[in-house]
Amino acid sequence: MTLTPTIDGTRGKFDWTRPVLLLFAACLIVLIALPLSWLAVYAFTDKARHVTLMNFVTLFTNPDFLDPLLTTAIIATTSAILCCAVAAPMGWLVSRTDMPARQFIRALVTASFVTPPFLGAVAWELLAAPNSGLLNQLFRLVTGADSDEHLFNIYSMTGIIFVISCYTFPFVFVLVANSLDTMPGELEDASAILGGKAWTTARRITIPLAMPALVAGALIAFLQAMTLFGSPAILALPAGFHTMTTKIWSLFQYPPKLELAAAAAVPLLLLTILLLQAQKFILGRRGYSVVGGKYGAPRRVELKQWRWVALAFCLVVLLNPVFLPYLALLNAAFSPNATTLVTPATMTLKNVVFVFTELSATQLALKNTVILGTATATIGTILALVIAYVTTRRAIVGYRLLGFLATAPVAVPGIVLGVGLFLSYTRPPFVLYGTLWILFVAFLTINLPSAYQQLQAAFATIHPELEDASRILGATRLQSLRQITAPLLRTGVIATWCFIFIGVMRELSAAIVLFTSQTKVISVLIYDLNESGDLAAISVLGIAMLVITFAVVLAVNQIPMFGTNADARLRN
Repeated sequence: MTLTPTIDGTRGKFDWTRPVLLLFAACLIVLIALPLSWLAVYAFTDKARHVTLMNFVTLFTNPDFLDPLLTTAIIATTSAILCCAVAAPMGWLVSRTDMPARQFIRALVTASFVTPPFLGAVAWELLAAPNSGLLNQLFRLVTGADSDEHLFNIYSMTGIIFVISCYTFPFVFVLVANSLDTMPGELEDASAILGGKAWTTARRITIPLAMPALVAGALIAFLQAMTLFGSPAILALPAGFHTMTTKIWSLFQYPPKLELAAAAAVPLLLLTILLLQAQKFILGRRGYSVVGGKYGAPRRVELKQWRWVALAFCLVVLLNPVFLPYLALLNAAFSPNATTLVTPATMTLKNVVFVFTELSATQLALKNTVILGTATATIGTILALVIAYVTTRRAIVGYRLLGFLATAPVAVPGIVLGVGLFLSYTRPPFVLYGTLWILFVAFLTINLPSAYQQLQAAFATIHPELEDASRILGATRLQSLRQITAPLLRTGVIATWCFIFIGVMRELSAAIVLFTSQTKVISVLIYDLNESGDLAAISVLGIAMLVITFAVVLAVNQIPMFGTNADARLRN
């Protein structure tokens, strides 16, 4: 065998770069293309695998499917409007005013983002169930109302919209706040110098510049509300109606109707793609762009006597996703009765002991969650790192296609991906259903787009000349990536790992379709316990989930030379 020079100009070494990169590309194609292909096959065929459109005819003519479609549209639209109405003023107050405790408010918004929506729905069951909810009990105690009267009913369309909005508004807040943070202050200063009043400046300059971010945030809020499974399953099913995600899930119950499930997933997939394209167009438009150059920080608006009123507004908003739900979970975890207010005299550890010593599924669910979270975060970070390197450095032919595939899963709702994976891996040659591998594939696919985008942005800050110098000295591309680039990216790499881990902890939509008795994770166990009505055990598990999640975030922030940047990355 004759050794030939590699592209580095060195002899005697085989450069594994191209085979490794092509292997990563093949893995990416399998992750995305295989489940979507089987989804299409089942959606357009009958049980005998003959081509047909009858699945879609049933979907759009049968009231059992039309009603969930309409309900989903109402919930998603209303939630998006409510999120914008709340998040836009909060983003402005935090970014552009002298309101006190602005960083504290940002941290609380982060807490509401980290809180899984299905856990928030359970907490609001404890707070606002018509008969047993703590707030309704307080209402009857204060007013002397009859035992069958209630102030709140969380098992209603209004209740579902409220709960979904509580855990969706952070998406709008982040986009609006980041847009206002980066807005050049000179534009508003020029308006003031020319005699423009505060409202005139806001109407003519601030609002138009922030509008693309607000509209994009509204689209993301709509998308999140449309594709959520946990909150509608916990609150809508007891109320007697379905959304599209719960309807798809119901089609997997015996007897399963896989063709209809696949067909019902297609509209969600197509609408998601359209919304993401609209968001990309809005954020990428140039109509409201600021011509290049370096600008000063925006000037803080002085609220004067309204500073504390603004802070009170933000805290009242954050009562709903953070303070009240967390208090309800803590109360239920240490109370003999989940819906009775705990006192020092009645406080008990019985629920904690039950969950961690007597409930047999707890240990397995915790073990599976930690294994899947660690494995998905590690493999996902490596995969995203290599793909981001390939696309930013244009390392192989077809790098644009690779970048597209890495971001494509963002257009696949979790419940749709779960359907596709179920159809793909319940048959030879890859029978993964019933193992942790199928959940690993699902979690990896769901979290890959955000991980890739974070690391792609991080690569843009590192000049390729550093890698060129390494290769001139004889290193291959992979060696340069491992020895030069990766250490410089440690902040982004660790933040990405943390972000994926949190994503695995929160995920329910895909897991609810793919789990078995031996592959339950904490999110699925919480959902199962909710069906049996064991709210105290759910509260203990929910608190454990939050403790693990926040411990990971705090641990990341304690890593030397990393904390400040980590907080910024996780917040954004």
